[in-house]
Amino acid sequence: MNWWKVAGGILGGGVILAIGLLIGHFGISKDTKPQWVKELYTDLDEEFIKEFMKEVDNKRIEENLRALSEKPHVATSQADEDLVQLILSRWRDPQIGLDEVKEERYDVFLSFPDSKNPNNVAVVRSDGSTSFTSQYMESPLTDDQKHPDILQPFLAYAPNGTVTIEKKGSNPELALLVNLAKTIDLNGTIAIVRYGGIGRVNKAINAEKFGVIGVIIYTDPKNINDGKSDPHDSYPNSWYLPPSGVERGSFKENFGDQLTPYYPAKDFTYRIPESQIKGISNIPAQPIGYEDAKQLICNLSGSEAPWQGSLGCTYNTGPGFVQTSLFSNSDVQINVYNKRTIKSSANVMGFIRGAVEPDRYIMYGNHRDSWVHGAIDPSSGTAVMLEITRVLGRKLKEGKWRPRRSIIFGSWGAEEFGLIGSTEFAEEYYSKLRDRTAAYINVDIAVFANASLRAQGTPPAQSVIFAASKQVKIPGDSSLTVYENWKNHFNRDSPHYGLIPQMHFNEGSVYGSVIHYTGSTSNTLEVKFTNVFTKCDYKKTSARIYPAYHTAFDTFDYASKYIDPEPLKTAINRYKTASETLEETIQNLKETDETPLRIRMVNDQLMLLERAFTNSMAFPNRLYFSHVLWATRSSSFATFPGLADAYQQATETDTTEDWHMVHHQLTIAIQAVESAASTLELATKL
Repeated sequence: MNWWKVAGGILGGGVILAIGLLIGHFGISKDTKPQWVKELYTDLDEEFIKEFMKEVDNKRIEENLRALSEKPHVATSQADEDLVQLILSRWRDPQIGLDEVKEERYDVFLSFPDSKNPNNVAVVRSDGSTSFTSQYMESPLTDDQKHPDILQPFLAYAPNGTVTIEKKGSNPELALLVNLAKTIDLNGTIAIVRYGGIGRVNKAINAEKFGVIGVIIYTDPKNINDGKSDPHDSYPNSWYLPPSGVERGSFKENFGDQLTPYYPAKDFTYRIPESQIKGISNIPAQPIGYEDAKQLICNLSGSEAPWQGSLGCTYNTGPGFVQTSLFSNSDVQINVYNKRTIKSSANVMGFIRGAVEPDRYIMYGNHRDSWVHGAIDPSSGTAVMLEITRVLGRKLKEGKWRPRRSIIFGSWGAEEFGLIGSTEFAEEYYSKLRDRTAAYINVDIAVFANASLRAQGTPPAQSVIFAASKQVKIPGDSSLTVYENWKNHFNRDSPHYGLIPQMHFNEGSVYGSVIHYTGSTSNTLEVKFTNVFTKCDYKKTSARIYPAYHTAFDTFDYASKYIDPEPLKTAINRYKTASETLEETIQNLKETDETPLRIRMVNDQLMLLERAFTNSMAFPNRLYFSHVLWATRSSSFATFPGLADAYQQATETDTTEDWHMVHHQLTIAIQAVESAASTLELATKL
């Protein structure tokens, strides 16, 4: 099978879905006689979409993907700068370019490994000799791994340092740490943890609270490879992660530039001292492959650990190594030599002016930078975006088309370092985006041979993506829509609509800064394609919950003895009633000849809905997070994040101050739901 043909077919499907969203599903259709009314009501033009798809060239998408992923292009590298120029030249082309193109630069705080002094994990004997050192780079299984510009495995922003200790423990997730600390003194230990569950930096922050001085992190094949750890079962023989594979990543909680919170990182911007940065770890940390992790974990002494993986041995808790091991009486050492620096990073912005509502924006974006080659994440999404803009740009230049609302295309820089490019853009244009953005679409399309759509977004975006996916056929099967294929593989039961596709919200995605910071859009979504045969996707990821958290969930009702939740239930019921009434109102509008002004007012209330759930004081210790529904939470309780975390804290400490915080968070939740209900009620009365 020709991989590029498969890729082209699936990416072509991505194009038609994306174009349906961009030009067809953010308005209300109506056929009325006056021309000015027709223009105001312009929505889905199926003939234009058919014409558009005739001009989509899968070969060009293939060529885009080759060019975008040819070299490793970490943010601010020369390869990244080359891609900036490539996108600028495409969008400025006199034959196929957009109305306006800008290169927006920010001086951002980044972190890189020292190429001359690689980070590593070592086991050191008492005489100072080394019996084990983790691999500096992945094994060169193909020529791609031999590229000289590949970034060494590291965790961006992990602090420098060398920590050495004889004692060693495994898997210190938060709940497990509480139990381990009862039987093992964790002070002065080095911990090895697996990816999954909470964010990578949170593992170190939690471990530090128990006296751990360094963290080693790896990907266990049980979580990512369906339990397969044999090299013959992995890439290049299959899509599974090879034993030497190391996941790089950002090692901080907050998104955006860390030195300029709430302000764009320009040369004139005040920068806080590094010592005031919040949400980063104070202890050194280094990622390794599971091939190296096996050498450490399978030689640990101590009792059997509560969680067992797929490295072919029994996981023990430590501390220390078994006496029969080659590592007995040896010290474990973590060596981190990262460099923090301020560098110039670019966003590339393209604009198409709307014909009817130019002051309303539909944003379509994808990040450009990657840790290594980034063929799937993010280059497949950018390859699609470039083909979309090529066809639309030609239509513009030929005078054959212009959208109802303005479209903003964004190629974000330095996203892998924590959503920096999109956050800085949101900070610089905060008031404009807050007041004018009708929707944000982030497209990150993973290319596999048998792919199903996976969409993430806020609830108001559900009907939009459902409608678009019903109009697109899956690659290679003209009888099956993307919607039906999606529903077949990832679904849930809806009390109103029966079996429907499953959607999630990902607060850590590129669109996180848009909704958390600006609260500007009720239609915020991310679209990608994923392999339907693998078990390693959101269905499995959502089950990665730490064991002790489940036991605490049963005590949630205990809160009613201290604080009365009835007001919250009342607010939720009010919101539910308003939602149902609004749905009836919208259906009636579609069947009557209402004026465009009324429809515009209803649309504005829908756009404002998400902002009702934002509260700048809801999370005073967490930068940017203001959305009381979609913020991250460390608690396993499935409720408002602030309320859930405050409740867990209060049950652990049982202090009056913490119970007051629970009451405070409950008040925030009630007010948000009441405000949202009021917004919906107004829309039904217009």
